[in-house]
Amino acid sequence: MKAVHLRVALKSALAAFMFASAGQAMAGMRHHPEYRGGVNAKFEYCRTCHGMDGQGFRGYYVMPRLAGQHVQYIENQLAAFEQRRRVNPVMSNVAHGIPPGMAPALAKRFHALNPPPYGGGPTGNVALGRRIFATGIPQQNVPACSACHGKTAMGNGPIPRLAGQLYWYVVQTLEIWGTERGRGLHKDISAIMLPTTHNLTHAQIRAIAEYVSRLR
Repeated sequence: MKAVHLRVALKSALAAFMFASAGQAMAGMRHHPEYRGGVNAKFEYCRTCHGMDGQGFRGYYVMPRLAGQHVQYIENQLAAFEQRRRVNPVMSNVAHGIPPGMAPALAKRFHALNPPPYGGGPTGNVALGRRIFATGIPQQNVPACSACHGKTAMGNGPIPRLAGQLYWYVVQTLEIWGTERGRGLHKDISAIMLPTTHNLTHAQIRAIAEYVSRLR
């Protein structure tokens, strides 16, 4: 009987040792030159579309600003792309190509950047956009954007920073919210946005985009 107990104890100790060793190996891998090289290569790959300083880019497709974006938000969106909860064929493939454990490192690099806003958008309705952002439109059941994104549109954690985001990207995102992010919304904080985007007119969406795109 004592021998049986001894074997069980030895197996438990061995299992604990193996789990601990695996954890140490995973932690050590992050400091390995090959891992760092992989992060650098993937970061450079992301910058080819999102701008060398992560400021975004307006080309055939509008690429959003990632500079200064919150780490948790970027991680959440990469997971949503990978799981097809956010509909974007290009980004779904990109997300699948990011090795496990690398997303936080990429997100931290973009979060550390803070270039000036891309600019170039219209400015005729900035005042209206500022008013909607600060106080909402009660008669249309539109809450103040600042209630979640903060008074300076900097966001926090899973709530994205909007300050400096490209005008055209904000317009596009708000106008197609229900189709791009319409899958599995019950699992995502973005579900809060669905009724809000439906209650905004195109002119109001453009005004909000004008305002936040100018913020630094």
